[in-house]
Amino acid sequence: MLKNDLFLRALKGETVQRPPVWMMRQAGRYLPEFRALRDKYDFFTRCETPELAAEITVQPIRRIAPDAAILFSDILVVPRAMGIHVELKDNLGPIIPDPIRTMEQVNQVYVPDVNETLGYVFDAVKLTKEMLNDEVPLIGFAGSPWTIFCYAVEGKGSKSFDTAKGFCFSNPIAAHTLLQKITDTTILYLKEKVKAGVNAVQIFDSWGGMLSPVDYQEFSWKYINQIVDALAEVTPVIVFGKGCWFALGDMGKSKASALGVDWTCSARNARYLSGGNITLQGNFDPSRLFSPIPTIKKMVHEMIDEFGKDKYIVNLGHGILPTIPVDHAKAFIDAVKEYGQ
Repeated sequence: MLKNDLFLRALKGETVQRPPVWMMRQAGRYLPEFRALRDKYDFFTRCETPELAAEITVQPIRRIAPDAAILFSDILVVPRAMGIHVELKDNLGPIIPDPIRTMEQVNQVYVPDVNETLGYVFDAVKLTKEMLNDEVPLIGFAGSPWTIFCYAVEGKGSKSFDTAKGFCFSNPIAAHTLLQKITDTTILYLKEKVKAGVNAVQIFDSWGGMLSPVDYQEFSWKYINQIVDALAEVTPVIVFGKGCWFALGDMGKSKASALGVDWTCSARNARYLSGGNITLQGNFDPSRLFSPIPTIKKMVHEMIDEFGKDKYIVNLGHGILPTIPVDHAKAFIDAVKEYGQ
């Protein structure tokens, strides 16, 4: 039994004394103990070594004590497992040296045996669960098929992903074939994460907001919804689409347990657009953590008032920035714990 099940209760829509809180990218670069490991081991070594991934996952639990842990990993472990070569360059982000631009290349991408190719992630889940000792729930995650597709086709990060979008519009059969392969792999991957012990999963659609509402339905939501349908039977699913406020209506009708919201969508609009019945998560602007600590606490309390304490998980509207002072991150968490006292 979990000692702190507030996060899981909020996902079920139960009445709570205060909402739970965690932060996207909380196992990360703002912590000095994370940077110490980063200086010793390269990125994929940290992802692929269960002892390192588990240690990084529990670092913020010790330091700032959120109500949930999220496994340290990366969305790009999935395309790597599918035979797509991915490199991570410092200050450049992910690079795919041979981006996918033809049907022939799509045909070479395969749906792997996830236990063979991603077993290290499941080992990290088991080890993390031991280290957490039932203190808080553990979240597993994956990138949305569209977001993975963007990197695979563009070859790197982009402000607009025009090449990825162009591939969809000029070669839709190849695009849908690749998106389906990513979807099938992601379902297998997340199901194994659940078997290994995660208590919930989150799908990150980082680049969904690049698409028009009509194209979003065809190239992103259709595939995310397949994952939600496949996973909802075995675990709560959170869907976070950055810039995807226009899809909250469809998301709210899905089997998802919660929807993430970024800081460009107000609490009132998010409740209205999602239908008003589903748990929402978000949506503090990560840059706002540079504010003075009293301001952070005041704004967090106002945010909870706007969303309401029930059917709500306090979070940022995107990942925490690497330059945020640790005491400001802790103030964000503490503000939620002090709510209503």
